[in-house]
Amino acid sequence: MSIAEAFDVPVARRPLVPPSPPRAPEGMGTIGRIMAMRDSVISTWGPRAYQEDLIQARFFLRSNFIVNRPDAIKHVLVDNYENYTRTAPGIRVLRPILGEGVLIAEGRKWKHQRRTLAPAFVPRAVTTLVPHMIAGVDEAIEKLKANSNQPVDIRDAMQRMTLEIAGRTMFSFEMGRHGTTLRELIMEYGENLARPHPLDLLLPLSWPSPQDFARARFSKRWMEFMTTVMTERRAIGKQEGAPPRDLFDLLDAARDPETGAAFTEEQLRDEAATMILAGHETTATALFWALYLLSLDPATQDEVAAEVKNAMAAGALELDRLKFTRAVIDETMRLYPSVFLIARAAAAPDTIGDKQVRKGDVILISPWLLHRHEKLWTDPDAFIPARFMPGAPQPDRFAYLPFGVGPRVCIGAQFALVEATLALAKLIGAFRFALIDKKPVMAIGVVTTQPDYSPMFSITPR
Repeated sequence: MSIAEAFDVPVARRPLVPPSPPRAPEGMGTIGRIMAMRDSVISTWGPRAYQEDLIQARFFLRSNFIVNRPDAIKHVLVDNYENYTRTAPGIRVLRPILGEGVLIAEGRKWKHQRRTLAPAFVPRAVTTLVPHMIAGVDEAIEKLKANSNQPVDIRDAMQRMTLEIAGRTMFSFEMGRHGTTLRELIMEYGENLARPHPLDLLLPLSWPSPQDFARARFSKRWMEFMTTVMTERRAIGKQEGAPPRDLFDLLDAARDPETGAAFTEEQLRDEAATMILAGHETTATALFWALYLLSLDPATQDEVAAEVKNAMAAGALELDRLKFTRAVIDETMRLYPSVFLIARAAAAPDTIGDKQVRKGDVILISPWLLHRHEKLWTDPDAFIPARFMPGAPQPDRFAYLPFGVGPRVCIGAQFALVEATLALAKLIGAFRFALIDKKPVMAIGVVTTQPDYSPMFSITPR
C-alpha cells in the first residue's frame, strides 16, 4: 500500500513528486567524483546510496563509509560521538566565517560553549524572540505587496527576510545600515570560497591550500564587520533589571553552569557569527523549498491557507494551531534538508555494523540520502506532509535528521522551527504563490541544499 493510500489521499490528488537531480552512474571514478563535487556533492551519489545500509569505498587512500542504518548512525553520533570529529575540508570551509563557534569547536571548548549557550535556546527564551521574527516577516510581506504585480525572486526575498530576522533577534535593531554589507559578504563567501577545492580534500589541515589564503583575507574583513555591529549594539546598552531583548543580551549574560565563566569578546563574536549564518541560511533555504513545493501543489497550499485563517486569534497567529503548516515544514526538510551531509573523521579504530573503521577513515551520514532511502520511507520522493501530522506513524529517530542528532544536535532547532512555521503561515496567509518558470528546479549540495537556479514566482494577495 502506498503512503497516499495509507493517509487516504484521493486519487485525484496523487502526491506531488518534485523533480530530483539525476543520480550518478555506478562506478564513477575518483577524478569524475572530484569534478562533480565542485558543482554538487548530491550528484556524486548513485542508486546504491539510496538502497543500501552501509557502503564502503576508497577515496584518496582512505575508506569512506556512507551510513544509512539508524542503529549505526546512533553509534556514530550518540554512543561513540567523541571518536568522530569534523573533517579537514569541513573545517577549512566553515572556520573562516564561523570562527571557533559552537558549530565547529571540539572537545572541552565545545562542551563549555554548549553548556553556556543552552539557556539561550530553551523554548521560553525563544518565545521572547518571536516579536522580532514577526516584525521581520511583516516587513517582508509589505515589500512583497509592493511588487505583487511583477515576477518575484522568492529565494532572494527569503534570504533578505531571514537576514533581517537574524539581525533583529541577535541585536534587536533593524538591519537597514548593515543589511546590505552583511548580505554581500555572505554571498561573496558562498559563491567564491565555500566550494571545496581539490587540494582542500588532499592536504592535511596544517597545510594551507590556495583557497585558504583567500579565506583568511575574507575572514579578517568578516570578523571586523561583526565586531563593528557588536560595538554598535553595546552602545545601545541594556536597561538595568530589564529582561533580555535579544540573543546578544542572552549570550552576553550567559555563564557556564559548571565554571561560571562568561564568553570572551572573541568568543561572543564567533557565537554571534555562527547564529546569524547558521540561522539565516538554513531557514531561508527551508522557506524557499516550502514555497516551491506549495507552488507545485496548489491544493496543499490552499490547505495551509485555510489552517492559517482558522489559527488567527485576536489578529495574531496561534502557533499551536498550525499543525499542518508545521507538517509542511517537516516534510520540506525531509525532501530538502538544509544540511545535506554530516561528515566525520574517525579519531581511533572502531566497528560500524560489520565494517572495520580505521583511524582517519571518513563517515558520511547524509540527511539527503537518509530521507529518501527506499528501505526507510514509503514513496520516499513524494511530498506528503501528512507523514508528520499528529497520529501518523513517526519515523525512526535516526532516520530523520534535519537538525542532526545526539550531543551535537543543532542548538537552534527550536528557534528555526518556530521561525519557519510562523513565516510560512504568514506568507501563505497573505499571498497565493505560483511558479512562472517552467524549467525544473534541481537541488545541488554546496554547504547547504540549494536550488540550481532561482525561479521566478508570481504572488497574488489573498
